[in-house]
Amino acid sequence: MKILIVSATHFEVKPLLDFLDITIPEIAINNSNIDFEDKDIQVLITGVGMVNTAFMMGRYINSLYDVVINVGVCGAFNRNLKLGQLVHVSSDVLSEMGAEDGDEFLTYDQLNLPGKHHFSEIYSLSNPLIDVLEKVKGVTVNTIHGNDVAIKKVEELYQPDVESMEGAAFFACCMRAGGDCIQIRAISNYVEKRDKSKWQMPLAIKNLNDFLINFINSKN
Repeated sequence: MKILIVSATHFEVKPLLDFLDITIPEIAINNSNIDFEDKDIQVLITGVGMVNTAFMMGRYINSLYDVVINVGVCGAFNRNLKLGQLVHVSSDVLSEMGAEDGDEFLTYDQLNLPGKHHFSEIYSLSNPLIDVLEKVKGVTVNTIHGNDVAIKKVEELYQPDVESMEGAAFFACCMRAGGDCIQIRAISNYVEKRDKSKWQMPLAIKNLNDFLINFINSKN
């Protein structure tokens, strides 16, 4: 099985890189596959945000991969989700695509323009490590939410569980390349006024990388 793991930053997957003994420049892909058991693994570091993700995936992704996995941390709107918890983001939306009309926000589909801003995974595999994760809805943003009015607005429009800066762009690229694509994230914080003292980044990164190492060790 050929696997591509996509992450915005090194630090989100550093324990995995150390485990596989992979060294990658700041934004790049490791040149040769890492053979591990019955799997060939590559890791792509895209840089933060949907533009960087789309560019790097457009440059490197192809139909040779059996599965492409987007991983990283995220913020949670849904307070029933716990800090550090792994979630399976099965659908995602570019929530900022649209137009302002005075105080009203018109979503992209209301503008009757070609293209789409809602995206979903393509997932035909079955793996118990993934199957047990809670499926959630995501929004992808350029600006992480930290304002009560803006948070309420996006919740009313899309009812998201989590937000990231890359997820929907990842799905959009995978749709064009074909093959299975999955987004797995670990919750580092709740979506609220920014207060990093409440964040659980080390726990989220630990849980995410424990999952990745277990996944590549699994027989499924």
